[in-house]
Amino acid sequence: MIAVGGGLDPGTILDAYRRGMFPMHLQDGRLAWWSPVERAILPLDGLRVSRSMRQSTRRYQVTVDRDFDGVIRGCADPAREHGWITDEIVEAYAELHRLGWAHSIEVWDNEEEELVGGLYGVAIGGLFAGESMFHRSRDASKVALIHLVVMMNQGGGRLIDVQWLTDHLESLGAVVVGREEYLRRLDHALAAPGPFDRSAG
Repeated sequence: MIAVGGGLDPGTILDAYRRGMFPMHLQDGRLAWWSPVERAILPLDGLRVSRSMRQSTRRYQVTVDRDFDGVIRGCADPAREHGWITDEIVEAYAELHRLGWAHSIEVWDNEEEELVGGLYGVAIGGLFAGESMFHRSRDASKVALIHLVVMMNQGGGRLIDVQWLTDHLESLGAVVVGREEYLRRLDHALAAPGPFDRSAG
């Protein structure tokens, strides 16, 4: 934890990401800013795709920025264990989405046309800072992540930041780097274009 306090206006959040920080509330409700000593990233050439996951990609339809609200609300579901996404976070990132900085990848059931998974995050240049993902059907969040990696590779992206390593992310190929190495990679990513590029804005 680097600091406590401040607000969630778009300029503050974007400046934090450019400096390697991200916001998350403490249990007492105060807003804190984090820059982990050990930072989890997903190498663009390191995604592990199992045979069952490849089969899942054919079961679902994937869209981008079609239902940001549905995705962030799915991620913020209070029934989820270890939930951390507050109404204040939802409102702040919805505004970033309106301004073109926050993006969602949606996964839909082909038959029911129902949102069954997805992820959202902030894109600056060649950086995609993943915030959260959710699934209501098997492998749906993984399919969203596969789509993100493909987009980043095809669009010149450099870095997918997933903040902290979990067993789930590690199984998909995420690794940990130190803060100095992360900041070095971040500088390169911010200077590069990306599939959602707004760095010139």
